[in-house]
Amino acid sequence: RNETLGKSGYLGEAKRGQVIRVAYVIAALDLTFLFMQMGVMPYLAKSLGLDSVGFGYLQTIFGVLQLVGGYIFGRFADQFGARAALILSCASGSVFFLLMSLSTSIPLLFLSRLPGMFMHGIPGAQKVITDMTTPSQRAGALGKLGLCFGVGIIAGSALGGVLSTKLGIYSPAYVGLVGSLINTLIAMVWIPSQTKPKSDHHVPENRTSGSLFSIREILRLMKFPGVMEVFIVKVFAGLPIGLFMIMFSIISMDFFGLEAVESGYLMSYFGVLQMVVQGLVVGKLASHCTEMTLLRLSVLVFAGVGLGMALMRTVWHYCIIAVPLVFAFSMLATITDSILTKAVPSSDTGAMLGICASVQPLTRTVGPTIGGVLYKQFGVSSFGYLQLMVNLGLFVYLLRSKIPLGEMKS
Repeated sequence: RNETLGKSGYLGEAKRGQVIRVAYVIAALDLTFLFMQMGVMPYLAKSLGLDSVGFGYLQTIFGVLQLVGGYIFGRFADQFGARAALILSCASGSVFFLLMSLSTSIPLLFLSRLPGMFMHGIPGAQKVITDMTTPSQRAGALGKLGLCFGVGIIAGSALGGVLSTKLGIYSPAYVGLVGSLINTLIAMVWIPSQTKPKSDHHVPENRTSGSLFSIREILRLMKFPGVMEVFIVKVFAGLPIGLFMIMFSIISMDFFGLEAVESGYLMSYFGVLQMVVQGLVVGKLASHCTEMTLLRLSVLVFAGVGLGMALMRTVWHYCIIAVPLVFAFSMLATITDSILTKAVPSSDTGAMLGICASVQPLTRTVGPTIGGVLYKQFGVSSFGYLQLMVNLGLFVYLLRSKIPLGEMKS
């Protein structure tokens, strides 16, 4: 809606708030549809004759596609704008669910994963938010995206189970197809074509603007002050718990002895915790504490979570540990995204968000192999001890290092 742009070529305060709220809605719907298909995918794969090894390959392919596509998507957002990036993500979701609804054989099921390369609703919404907010507002605004994540977990998990039970295994794909088309229309109508000041639309002298994927570009971004250090913390602080979550479906059955319904309740509990922490805690702490303080706090809490995981024996222990776990996970993700997008020029925030978004797919790609070995050889406690050692090391590193957190000006 270009008519909402002021004389300066930038949205007014009220309109910016409205666009940010629309970005939240798109992200919440996108995650809901994604969690709907995640819940039914194992059953669909099994009905088509895919064994557990084949299903692992299916998940790995999806992870690799998201890993490669995350950075390309971010560069696309920088070159063509947040609106075009969100439309690309929603349209890719439509193709994804269309192919999934037509997957009556194993080859078609694998083919349906291809559009996942450009399905990045959260990074797209993050790009809108970083363009629309001042640096002091950014951490709080990005933190509220966690509410969308909580809504997606709760609504998506519940709807996926209900729809597949009542209307058939393909019904979540049909709903996801229609919903993604609606999301595409919302992005086209309500997200303006320009979401940051005209003065920000420039290409740095040492940047190669032609290619959407360039190793040289990634290395250039990593050379900005503080970027490499904070990115290393972002990757390694959450890696052990990421391995645990990848193996959680097996752990919940073998170690905790949970049924499928009980595992669903546990996921809903996580969703509620995520909404409470992101909605009530992260934003308030971000407005009262420095980002380095919060980064150190999240790493220290992660270390404590590791100790708790190493000692836990029942699912009730895990429910208690989940509170500081969700806090540390949410705080780490929000603060590192805020720091990293402020450390690079505004014309590179999309690429930086794309690199950040690749962390989770990277974990999903290598996680099944590493997590499987840890669980089989050393048991559940090994994830906790690894979490404890890694984060204690990172905490000492953050205390001793002088990481510059200056804000990059356009």
